[in-house]
Amino acid sequence: MQKIIALAEKVLDGQDITREEANFLINVSDDDTMLLLAMADKIRQKFAGDAVDCCAIINGRSGKCSENCKFCAQSAHYHTGVKEYGLLSEDEIFNAAAKAKAAGAVRFSIVTSGRGQSKEDDFENICRTLARIKKELHIEVCASLGILTLEQAKKLKEVGVTRYHSNLETAGSHFPDVCTTHTYKDKFVTIRNAQAAGLRVCSGGIFGLGETREQRVEMAFTLKELGIDSVPLNLLTPIPGTPYENNKPLAPLEILRAYAVFRFILPKAQIRTAGGREVNLRDLQALALNGGASGIMIGGYLTTAGRGTDRDMQMLKDLGRPRST
Repeated sequence: MQKIIALAEKVLDGQDITREEANFLINVSDDDTMLLLAMADKIRQKFAGDAVDCCAIINGRSGKCSENCKFCAQSAHYHTGVKEYGLLSEDEIFNAAAKAKAAGAVRFSIVTSGRGQSKEDDFENICRTLARIKKELHIEVCASLGILTLEQAKKLKEVGVTRYHSNLETAGSHFPDVCTTHTYKDKFVTIRNAQAAGLRVCSGGIFGLGETREQRVEMAFTLKELGIDSVPLNLLTPIPGTPYENNKPLAPLEILRAYAVFRFILPKAQIRTAGGREVNLRDLQALALNGGASGIMIGGYLTTAGRGTDRDMQMLKDLGRPRST
């Protein structure tokens, strides 16, 4: 207990914890987890404030992805029965953004399956749609379009995109076990291209891919080294037909410990509880926001449903936490 408090005070004093100290924290017992969450929340209060950032996404192009990420329902390497379609129309995406704003989202992202944007028409349509959403709905727009060139990143910046999303997915030491059709370095190139174009980068990963606790810490320190200040943390929902369909779900307290340790390592970042929270955290979802998280993804995800946004808004109200505006 004393060591948890001492490490929290170290962060509150503006110092960084070491990887060894983070490994200690992520391995504390269930009995000490509530103290860990409380200390992480003190760090969140000081460096990230009380407002909860709510974002929403749309699966703008689904399925037939050339990449073999073992967790993904949209990979063409697996037979998952996922719905496949080309890029949605401008009106379909715009209407989804309008609905997301009405539900409480302050930012909206178009996400597309595939390695990148090899079809020029698709990329131009995405840019036009994002520009319209920003102009007419006055909501922050983001994009998650796979591997990105510097020229594409500059174009996104021109049309008003503020953040580009590119998850690391897991630790570098574990990534080759998760995907072999692109590399960790490919992720770094995309992140650096986005940053060079003046875009903020949103990058996190998925817990439950067979990684160790120490590898979760490893990913957090990589994000810190890359200067990432927006971190979505997803939880694996095993999809039948993927290699990870039989992965054992993580215990809620294990997940919450990881969230808390990310706050210790990245005290000023926007740390978001995202895909899979309803299935994996269940009745403990609110503890993520009382354990260091400062944002949530609302509505549905790429191939799985979320819960009603009214329930999320009630959760924020019950916690006494305002939404970002």
